[in-house]
Amino acid sequence: MAEIAAGSSKTFAEKHAERMARLKQLHTQRNEARASNHQEVIAEHERKKLPANWEARKRQAEWLIGDLKARTEAEESGMDYNRVKMLNVSAAEVDRIDKLKAKKRNADPGFSDYEAQTARQYSRLVKAMPARDLAKYEEQKEKYGDAFYGGPNVILQGLHKDTPAAIDSMVKDLEGQIAKRKKFSRRRTHNDDADIDYINEKNARFNKKLERFYGEHTAEIKQNLERGTAI
Repeated sequence: MAEIAAGSSKTFAEKHAERMARLKQLHTQRNEARASNHQEVIAEHERKKLPANWEARKRQAEWLIGDLKARTEAEESGMDYNRVKMLNVSAAEVDRIDKLKAKKRNADPGFSDYEAQTARQYSRLVKAMPARDLAKYEEQKEKYGDAFYGGPNVILQGLHKDTPAAIDSMVKDLEGQIAKRKKFSRRRTHNDDADIDYINEKNARFNKKLERFYGEHTAEIKQNLERGTAI
């Protein structure tokens, strides 16, 4: 009751002054919000002028600066920076980085020579093999003795018999290779005006390879043979 009485005891001038002070405060807050919004609009406009990868480049620059600073401090302290850095990296982060590197790495750089192609195919077939049964491995090793490792004077015929599952796996893999080879093959256009210097398609492909590698060195010999002037 005392508070109500105190509030009712205020004069009109006091009430008007309080309202004006509150209105002034609201005007100040509105001006501050307007200025803040204007600054945000300007900042957004400036960000739109930046390149699309600006944030990533900024983070990379900050990381490089921090990495250089940490490396300098480690060298001044006489510590190996690589070891210090690995102490602060979790196993999950290392696994993630390894997966990213493996994903970026080109496992098949293309055809270089037949030896490299055969090595890549061998590695692919080995990776596709099922996990080794160590118990069966030791059993066969004990059963065959010295013949288990083979050698120049060891007769392996009849010692080992392939299981139906192994035969089916081999057939399935060969069928997959044939299907893949058909998928990537393309029909070559036949030129009726070209010289016929082959006896079948395989020989034609072989002659093209010879021409590609040795054509510039054997062009004169080939012309002499065709004219009958070769010595």
